[in-house]
Order: sequence, then structure tokens, then C-alpha cells
Amino acid sequence: MLYLLLALFGCMTGVTAVLFGFGGGFVVVPLLYRMLVASHGADDPIGQSAMHIAVATSTCVMIVNALVATGKHHRAGNLIRHYLWPLGGFIGVGAVAGAVLAMWVSGEVIRYAFIAYLAVTIVDCLFRRGFLTPSDNGIPRRLGRVEASGGGVGIGAIATFLGVGGSVMTVPLLRRCGLSMSQATSMANPLSLPVALAGTLTYMAMAGFSEFDLGRWFIGYVDLLAFAVLTVGSLLGIRLATPWIGRLPDRVHARVYVGLLVLVMLSMCVR
Repeated sequence: MLYLLLALFGCMTGVTAVLFGFGGGFVVVPLLYRMLVASHGADDPIGQSAMHIAVATSTCVMIVNALVATGKHHRAGNLIRHYLWPLGGFIGVGAVAGAVLAMWVSGEVIRYAFIAYLAVTIVDCLFRRGFLTPSDNGIPRRLGRVEASGGGVGIGAIATFLGVGGSVMTVPLLRRCGLSMSQATSMANPLSLPVALAGTLTYMAMAGFSEFDLGRWFIGYVDLLAFAVLTVGSLLGIRLATPWIGRLPDRVHARVYVGLLVLVMLSMCVR
């Protein structure tokens, strides 16, 4: 039953990756965290490491989701090169720092940081102009040097620390540059790859410093069984969502994006 639920939610991550740029973290982290705590108990090594496992496994799933979704959007012509580089490189630098920091912080701190981060993002999207409605001038502007460098490092560090891929920061950033929701969410996938790769490798390596032995189905903090089931489900979800690329009305797309953030935040608030 647990793995059936994982497959179902994996399918959801595939849909959200294609349509909203969420590589899996906003679905996988809350779900896997609660499943591990419920199935192993708070005193078990896996239960005590539940948040780290959820975040590490999430970044691993994101590698697959981001790669496949990027290919879909590239074929649809939604990717714009100068918004991807050098921003993607700076995101990769920040991602390594964020993953190392997360290894030395308790799971509860990461959980509360996750909730606070979502709350700030939701308020920003709702009340600051430029997200719910497209730009009036109709001509997208390029990212400035400070936005690409400082913003990229910050996005990478925060995203990897929380295991969320960075889409919740890159989408509002690109949206306020004047891009449509379809374009902004499309580019969230390749921009999530540096976070996913750096996060996964760092969590695998740094788990060697942990006092816990999580078992044979783990590489570092990555739960291999959960990863396999989630990945199968996500590939199905990507296939189902592909025909909808570019077909959602811009305003509806933006509102549903914010609504999904609210649902995930509420799920993490409930103990």
C-alpha cells in the first residue's frame, strides 16, 4: 500500500514537473517524510533521519524529472538560452553549499525552514505585482549580473537545503522578467538540474559522517526503493502531462501554481 501511494504521488511529480517546473520536492518531501516517520517510528534510525532521507531522495528523483521534462520543453521550443546561463552555473555553486549546510542541521529545522520559505513565497506571489498577471510592456528583460550571480547562488543554496529544486524561486524571478508562465515553468526544469545533481551527490557523500546505519537499500541518505517507485510513477505523469504544454491560460497557470504552494505548505504544517 505504501509503495502504491508512492507511485501515485510519483505520477503527480511528473505532472507538476512538466506543467509547473516542480521537479518533485514539493510533493516528495512532505509525503516521504510522513511515510518514513509513520512506518519506522521516531526512535528508529530511519525515523530520526526522515527529513534528510526525504530531501535526499527528492533531489535524486528531480534528476530524472528535470532531464525528461527539459527534453519535452526543448522540443516544444519553450527554452530561452540566455535565461539558463550563467544563472544555472551560479545555482550549481550555491547548491553544493546548501547541501553541506543541511547535513549539519536537524530535520525539524529543515521542516520549519521549508514551511517558512513557502509562506514567504506565497505572500510574495500574491501581493507583489508581476506574478499573477503578465508584464504590461510585453518585452521580456534580461537578467542583470547581480540577479544571475547573487540570485543564482542564493537559489541554489536555499533549494538544495530544502530539497525543492529551486522552481519556486526561478519561476517568480523569470515571471517578473516578463516571461509567460509557460516559458518560466519550462526553464525551471533545466535550472533545477544543478540543484538535483549537487544535492544528490553531496547527500550521498556526507551521509558517511552520520552515526546511523540506514540499511542496504540506501546510498547515503537516498532511499533506493522509494526512488525507483517514485521515478516509475513520475515518468507516467510526464507522459500524461506533455499534451498540455503551452495550453493552459496564463492567468490560470499562475493561480494554480500559487494554489499548489498553499496545499504543500498546509500539508507540512500538520503534525
